[in-house]
Amino acid sequence: MRKRCCSFSVGLCCCVIFLTGIINCFAAGSDVSVSQSKLSKIKMLLEEFRKSDGETDNSAEGVRIVLNGNSASVSGAGATVDGSKVTITSAGTYTLSGSLTDGQIVVDTADAETVTLIFNGVNIRNGSGAAVAALSAKHTVITLADNTQNDVSDGASYIFEDPTTDEPNAAIFSKNDLTIRGSGSLTVDGNYNDGIASKDGITITGGNISIDAADDGLRGKDYLVVKDGNLTVKAGGDGIKSDNEEDTEKGYISVEGGVINVTAGGDAFDAQTDVTITGGKITLSSGGGSSSYISGDLSAKGIKGVVSVIIEGGDMTANSADDAIHSNGSIIINGGTFNLSSGDDAIHADASVEISGGNFTIAKSYEGIESAVITINDGDIRMVSSDDGINVAGGNDGSGMNVRPGQTGRPGQDAFTTASGNYWLYINGGYIAANAAGDGIDVNGSILMTGGDVIVNGPTNNGNGALDYDGYFNISGGLLVAAGSSGMAQAPGNTSTQNSLLMNFNSAQRAGSPVHIQSSDGKEILTFAPSKTYQSIVFSSPELVKGSAYNVYIGGSSSGAVKDGLYQGGTYTAGTKYSSFTVSGVVTKVGNTF
Repeated sequence: MRKRCCSFSVGLCCCVIFLTGIINCFAAGSDVSVSQSKLSKIKMLLEEFRKSDGETDNSAEGVRIVLNGNSASVSGAGATVDGSKVTITSAGTYTLSGSLTDGQIVVDTADAETVTLIFNGVNIRNGSGAAVAALSAKHTVITLADNTQNDVSDGASYIFEDPTTDEPNAAIFSKNDLTIRGSGSLTVDGNYNDGIASKDGITITGGNISIDAADDGLRGKDYLVVKDGNLTVKAGGDGIKSDNEEDTEKGYISVEGGVINVTAGGDAFDAQTDVTITGGKITLSSGGGSSSYISGDLSAKGIKGVVSVIIEGGDMTANSADDAIHSNGSIIINGGTFNLSSGDDAIHADASVEISGGNFTIAKSYEGIESAVITINDGDIRMVSSDDGINVAGGNDGSGMNVRPGQTGRPGQDAFTTASGNYWLYINGGYIAANAAGDGIDVNGSILMTGGDVIVNGPTNNGNGALDYDGYFNISGGLLVAAGSSGMAQAPGNTSTQNSLLMNFNSAQRAGSPVHIQSSDGKEILTFAPSKTYQSIVFSSPELVKGSAYNVYIGGSSSGAVKDGLYQGGTYTAGTKYSSFTVSGVVTKVGNTF
């Protein structure tokens, strides 16, 4: 499948994506190419975007509009008043202050220029429709004046001028590109449907914005870009959404910075095409969180990009009833800090997951990382899962059915039933620690490991294994330590170029009891204290040399530093000598192995 770094629209959103720095991921292995003609178009539109986005001088107040309860006054040309309805008919800048108890601000101009609304302490309420409706303009900009509080709300039911349509359908609604900027505050109550919505795109460059919506919180059809600001969204439906289904170059979400907090009944982030994140502090809760039960037809994911999710940086916390990070296509993560709790998979993509950096703490999941092809090049990954830690499997994700006790099925049940040569796990580097109640690493295909550190605290029941693969496991570098039950224990295969040990003990060993391996001359090779009861150890390291003899001890203690049960440095105080072995081949088996 083609890896997509981002979607470039033919409008102003091209400049947004250009500015995000996502283009850096082209050099990180993606096969997406940007033509010279498209780059030229981006550069040509860059200045236009800067002007419309407010990067030019915005000190002018323009026409002043004072709101007076059920009426308003205008000091200048370009706007008309009809009772409590203010209609802006010409492009330009308008400064609004005061309150409308039941009125509306309408932008309706055919001018091919931008309309800028400066909110200088406004309270706009409309009991039967959108409070702010930009119906016709090239681009609408809302500037939140410094040190001001601005409030906008609509009613729980609308009276539509055209009964055949349900638009406008948000407290702040725009049919054109909408930008919100400034350093002031904005509170939006979307009582009818959405909080802020645009039929084109939405860009947030600043402000302290709080949205409470009956359905979606912030929805830009073509795109939704957050460059900066402090954004809090509470939504009965999706939190932040871009849903253009007709144009494959649109329907995306891009986050470059800012502080974002989303609590959503559905998906926290929902993009019809791509989600790209390069920075920001993001906190997400969806579907009531990882302990909630959701119906099979509800999507309640933390981040969902139907085509792709690409994350270059930022700080993310997600607590989701469904997958924490999800794509029907591919996920690429090159950096960032992640704290994930999920009632289903922490990271799931139907096609591929590639991780080349980042720090991951997966505190709760059904499966930690799941896809048909998983590649881990770098990063620090710690995961806890009630089933498999890493699962390489095919089929479509079942959209997060967090099953109630006593029901059949499982969260995100995949449709595959057989192994396939198309399923791969590549481990080229990084640090992976899996604490799994099911298989620690389950691959319905093959594994290639060339480097990195892999630590598995696997299952206690014999129906699962610390390692479970159907094709082959070729290891040529790195450190592998996997502890668990012995009933299905597997080691890397004989095609490997690095030696491995599979040791099954005569009886189960207690949790926390170290297994220590040292060479015949006393050099420490491994000291590992599994976190759960175990009866099998799989170990592969460059330290295992063909023809060399080793001694195995159980129990004892170590003064070394411990990380995920693995001791480094220090002095081992011997427990009970359990066995000795000599590395006789690529895979050495000790004990009752099958």
